[in-house]
Amino acid sequence: MTQTYVAPARAGRREWTALVVLVLVVLLLAIDGTVLYLAVPSLAEDLAPSSSQLLWIGDIYSFVLAGLLITMGNVADRIGRKRLLMIGSAAFGAASVVAAFSPNAETLIAARALLGVAGATLMPSTLSIVRAMFREPAQRTRAIAVWSVGATAGAALGPLVGGVLLEHFWWGSVFLINVPIMALALVGGWLLLPESRGMAGQPIDLVSSLLSILTIVPVVYGVKHWIASGFDNVVAGSVLLGIACGWWFLRRQARLRVPLLDVSLFRVPAFTGAVCASLLSIFAFLGLLFFFSQYLQLVRGFGPLDAGLAELPATLASIAVIGLIGVLVTRLGAGRSIGLGLAVAALGLAGIGATTQWTSFWGLGGALAVMGLGIGIAMTLSTDAVVSAVPKERAGAASAVAETAYELGGALGIAVLGSLHLAMYRSGLELPAGLDAEETATVHDSLAYAVTTIDDPSVIAAAQEAFAAAMQTTSFVAAAILLAAAVVAWRMIPSMTPVRETRR
Repeated sequence: MTQTYVAPARAGRREWTALVVLVLVVLLLAIDGTVLYLAVPSLAEDLAPSSSQLLWIGDIYSFVLAGLLITMGNVADRIGRKRLLMIGSAAFGAASVVAAFSPNAETLIAARALLGVAGATLMPSTLSIVRAMFREPAQRTRAIAVWSVGATAGAALGPLVGGVLLEHFWWGSVFLINVPIMALALVGGWLLLPESRGMAGQPIDLVSSLLSILTIVPVVYGVKHWIASGFDNVVAGSVLLGIACGWWFLRRQARLRVPLLDVSLFRVPAFTGAVCASLLSIFAFLGLLFFFSQYLQLVRGFGPLDAGLAELPATLASIAVIGLIGVLVTRLGAGRSIGLGLAVAALGLAGIGATTQWTSFWGLGGALAVMGLGIGIAMTLSTDAVVSAVPKERAGAASAVAETAYELGGALGIAVLGSLHLAMYRSGLELPAGLDAEETATVHDSLAYAVTTIDDPSVIAAAQEAFAAAMQTTSFVAAAILLAAAVVAWRMIPSMTPVRETRR
């Protein structure tokens, strides 16, 4: 019996041009997550927020974004991904203007919350539209590689963009830069993007939506509180609330005819392994950047702009993944390629630990490039595996799972690796004799606080040495985690190589 193989339609120039619009959006969203850090001093001087308000200015964006991703992914499936992207782009641009010209801290907090809502509509929409536009597997993998570059490079470029803007403009410029890019996304998206949807007419279970928010937000809040104040009852209570709501959420999904999240997908090893690989990739990447950026400025003496430029090797290496990914998948298959990417990233992290004490930056720069290459491979293929594991009508919901893994991985990486680094820093301090109790407490609090308040160069040198040694140890620990993840991915995620089919 003769069978006819109908190949998926290949994307053309229009689709690849439309991809540029989507990458611009996700790049901007990733930058927006980290660009504010450098603006805090000038912002605080202008608006005079309380310490509590300052924390909310920094945190509310990620709380709202992470909490709404799963819900908005499902909204995109129902009302149309292009439509939601257009609405979200307009809302993001408007909220950016409000944030840039905020007259007080309360207005800025509200504007940052609106940015989080708009961001939650954009992130799963961009990825699910990529799935809809690129149906041929090899093209889709390459397109997701380009999308992943935007997601990972944006986080690394945030401090660089912030440094450039703040050297020439006021703090509001870090928000106002969003407006022309979102205007371009609106025009380009309207002209180039196809509309796609799935599950049209199916209602969203509001209880599940609330439970998904109460699962994610308390965990992210607890993690951020852990970073700021150490482990206490607030951290424990927040995480336990998130776990309890998560258990209730999963039980409810198993009973619903049209669930917000198809939990049966997690019984598929390929899906679960891909989600874990994505989470651990960004866990290591953002966890490292959190204290590596401080290391460059506080130990190496780099300015904000120079520190951003020094981190470019990781970004450039992640871009190189676009040219490598097709060859890797063809020769090794997805699972082994993801495992290889995680192993390469582990090697890069170990290289950072090994070269931390070098006087030259070349060792660190090379290790950053190796890490960026490995993270790029693992992130691209694990995201592709997550999105490809579900029917196309559920692409928005699957994209939301991938994005939630990204947000949680970043928050956990900063909390766990940041807390480990702080513990190592404090345990490694060898301060000069005769230092009074107040100065000792200042140095133990953080290197950043010590540098700004203590004049004794011997104390600063001791703190810098402890900080560098702590970064070395933490890098080795992160490398070990990624190496273990590489073994799991290699064994857990299928590695069938593509077979070229012929038409008859």
